[in-house]
Amino acid sequence: MNQVLETRTVRVGDNVLIGSGHPIVVQTMCNTHTSDIEATVAQCKVLAAAGSQLIRITVPAIADVKHIEEIRRRLREEGIQTPLVADIHFSSEIAMAVVPVVEKIRINPGNFHPDHEKARALFGQFLGLCKQYNRAIRIGLNHGSLGKYIVEKYGNTPQAMALAAMEWVDMCIEAQFYNVVVSLKASNTVVMVNAYRELARLMKERGVVFPLHVGVTEAGNGDSGRIKSCVAISTLLSEGIGNTIRVSLTEPPQNELPVAQYLAHRYSDAPAPIGLSQKEETILKAACDWGAPLLNHEVDDIPLQDEYLKDELLQACRRRFYKPEYIACPGCGRTLYNLEETFNRVKAATGEFKDVVIAVMGCIVNGPGEMADADYGYVGEGFGKVTLYRKKEPVLRHIPEDEAVERLVELIRNDQVK
Repeated sequence: MNQVLETRTVRVGDNVLIGSGHPIVVQTMCNTHTSDIEATVAQCKVLAAAGSQLIRITVPAIADVKHIEEIRRRLREEGIQTPLVADIHFSSEIAMAVVPVVEKIRINPGNFHPDHEKARALFGQFLGLCKQYNRAIRIGLNHGSLGKYIVEKYGNTPQAMALAAMEWVDMCIEAQFYNVVVSLKASNTVVMVNAYRELARLMKERGVVFPLHVGVTEAGNGDSGRIKSCVAISTLLSEGIGNTIRVSLTEPPQNELPVAQYLAHRYSDAPAPIGLSQKEETILKAACDWGAPLLNHEVDDIPLQDEYLKDELLQACRRRFYKPEYIACPGCGRTLYNLEETFNRVKAATGEFKDVVIAVMGCIVNGPGEMADADYGYVGEGFGKVTLYRKKEPVLRHIPEDEAVERLVELIRNDQVK
């Protein structure tokens, strides 16, 4: 293992410490609707019992601020002290309103306003509030969701992701606000690894290194989702890059935790995983053993007798494709349809298309941006309707959900005939 990247320590709530010198922190995210307080509290209790050290909850509307406040109150009444992370998209108003309520806030400051200078001003106000309440933040930028200002200036590359993050990192340093974690997620494992490496290099140059939240976004489900997450996360952890992790699976969120715990235990003094099957352990070990050599192009093939596992590893590292590449978000409180069931239907219907990337996204909020690498996308609109995308362009809107998978297959097949 390479030398650990020395970072500052971030405190979340009373007991969670993130940074070098501390075990890797494991987290996940609720997929309930935040307005459904009973369901969200129940899921938080399951996740806390399964070992999640942080629990993220989406706050999609200003009305949900009071919901997450009530969720936190009920959890604390029951003795569950796991810090809550509010997940905010676009709205600086919601971000600021939730600061007094939760221990940590995840934001992409570039989305605070279409005018970049106004976004900077709003982020400065947000930092002042976080300082006042002693909150932690995560600056989270995802490949495909970079602001227009950044894409026009630097392009849509790993380097652009890192440079975009550094603008907000510099603002934090200038404001003398240091309770900061940074993430640069991507569904493409090569992009993800290179983006984090570049960010680590830039922060070292700057002389202030914040802890990194590491993950592959929209990894999918089953063996493929686990392998895709592990090859990339383990590559970075083996280089000492990464202080808190989430394994994003299109499955119930508690299923993510044993995988993340395996990684945290392998690369730090974190506790051993809870409830990991022997099959999972075999798969995860192979992904960790071979992820870095494949991603770094140190080897072109691997000596595994299990051809299925070899194929999955090579595809996860984007070295050889034997089936469609799938991108699928894990779902959250913004998702208005059965994402896991739909994703499995899409996979079953599209297995014949080996040279395409297909995305299945939970909502219109960040779906189109997050599927930056996809050839085709299935994005839920809500109210039983779906939009189908070719690349980044919506080509069929308001498709009834019960027709959408068939129409997606038809779209791909017609394009391949042309």
